[in-house]
Amino acid sequence: MAFVALVFLFTGAKEPTDIPDYDDCVIENTAFRAGEKIVYKAYYNWKFVWIPAGEAVFDIKENKEHYEITVIGKTYKGYDAFFRVRDYFHSVIDKKTMYPKYFVRIVEEGNYRKFDSLVLHQDQLTAISFNGKSRNTAKRKVISIQECTHDLLSVLYFMRNMNVSKFKPGDMIPTKILFDETIYPIKVRYEGNYNNFEIKDLGTFNTIKVIPDLVSGNVFKDGNRMNVWVTNDANKLPLLIESPLSVGSAKAVLKSYSGLRYKLKEIK
Repeated sequence: MAFVALVFLFTGAKEPTDIPDYDDCVIENTAFRAGEKIVYKAYYNWKFVWIPAGEAVFDIKENKEHYEITVIGKTYKGYDAFFRVRDYFHSVIDKKTMYPKYFVRIVEEGNYRKFDSLVLHQDQLTAISFNGKSRNTAKRKVISIQECTHDLLSVLYFMRNMNVSKFKPGDMIPTKILFDETIYPIKVRYEGNYNNFEIKDLGTFNTIKVIPDLVSGNVFKDGNRMNVWVTNDANKLPLLIESPLSVGSAKAVLKSYSGLRYKLKEIK
């Protein structure tokens, strides 16, 4: 199970209805702030039984020019014998544009190992990649990128700042990510509003549902879709992510939060 990938690994197929990209690759951050910390609990479904697998912690820091997003994902000790995960993701995002400048991914999932480091020169449409099984064996490569290119983390925080009031159900929100030295177009389908959505131990919320298409491969099957519910307020905080996997299925549920930019609107 690609545990942390459950939260944000997606790419898209062609769809008939598109919303244009934002002009000049710039969007204002109105959804989050430094000090935000959100924790997700991940579950793996095996033969109709939901098994608590681990947690992913998202932290935000900032300096004068950048937001720094760090995600650490790990399986619980009781799950380690089945499939041990120790993942680290870090993205440095330009405050003025909300697009990434640096990205690091260090993955330990079972016997699988990956080191992936990127320096993105958005103005030059190039990225310098160091990619391999480890930092010591990673090979340097210069990659041509497209305008408005995200990494795996920055795209999540970019999407949180989308003004969904301009969309109607069925509209597709396009952007693109650089993943493993390849550019993937993303199509995220806006499904509409879902009210009275309950998250155990946290409360009931009005939500927005979106459906990103998934990256096919060792983790996800071709044609499978991820379902994501986010709060229908200024935070646009993801509450629940459900995803099929190549074997079984998984979900990530918001466990706790602190340092949000706005008070979370719970339905009493």
